[in-house]
Amino acid sequence: MNNFISFSDIDNLKLLVKEAIELKKNPLKYKKLGKDKTLCLLFFNQSLRTRLSTQKAAQNLGMHVIVMNFGSEGWELEFEDGAIMNQNKSEHIKEAARVIAQYCDIVAIRAFASLTNKEKDQAELVMNGFKKYAGIPVINMESALRHPLQALADAITLQEFKTKHKPKVVLSWAAHPKALPHAVANSFVEMMQLQDADFVITHPKGYELDPEITKHSTIEYQQEKALKNADFVYVKNWSSFKDYGKVTNTDANWTITSHKMNLTNHAKFMHCLPVRRNVIVMDEVIDSENSLVINQANNRTFAAQIVLKKILEDEKK
Repeated sequence: MNNFISFSDIDNLKLLVKEAIELKKNPLKYKKLGKDKTLCLLFFNQSLRTRLSTQKAAQNLGMHVIVMNFGSEGWELEFEDGAIMNQNKSEHIKEAARVIAQYCDIVAIRAFASLTNKEKDQAELVMNGFKKYAGIPVINMESALRHPLQALADAITLQEFKTKHKPKVVLSWAAHPKALPHAVANSFVEMMQLQDADFVITHPKGYELDPEITKHSTIEYQQEKALKNADFVYVKNWSSFKDYGKVTNTDANWTITSHKMNLTNHAKFMHCLPVRRNVIVMDEVIDSENSLVINQANNRTFAAQIVLKKILEDEKK
């Protein structure tokens, strides 16, 4: 593995998940693999699970870790080729990426969507800029379009808790007061398209994700119909793709309740966190014995660790 920017960088998801679960049994088994190697974590946006789990994963492999928060600690970067830099941006990605690459062996980046300019967000300027100019492996800790580390952790969680070969998995939209990116939902869809599962996406009309991503998935606009006999319910908000970045629906009827979970096959509840309680999901659901949100968060470490392990092993070849 040279980079981990999307699921297209994975050769075999089933095998990777199996290896991650095996690694979880003895996280320090490959402590010497990262000796004298440095991982640089660059945050253009805030983080809790992603930062701590990725740092822990690197330490489990014996790596040194450098962390930088660009929002408060670094120069504002320019990513456009040919830009006349006479405004507020002090440094270009062409220099910044190559300088950073001198200080570390792998760089991991977190940079959200602006949700104001669809074309720029889809161009993934930050992630692709580092991939183009850094010359070292790049890991996506959430970009404008994707959050593959979260989806890999979700794949591990699904494998650990499924009780049948082909479970029914439902990705449900729920209302949120703020406009949120599509990255988690996009990567979850891409991950599920690689699974042997009955996968359904449910959301109000007008909240379709990028049709290029969902074109091979089933979409059901009636939430309760979608939830019927589900084995896993993954709930997440995303803002409008058509009316880009807009909140056009705040219907509280999409909140996940115990009544809705009773329509399922005693389904496990999943969410990437952080979650707005009693907006996205009611307390009685997220606090129930069927809630996997803490398990998912724990698996973030092993998703990051298996990716780092693959990159480090490939560098030794």
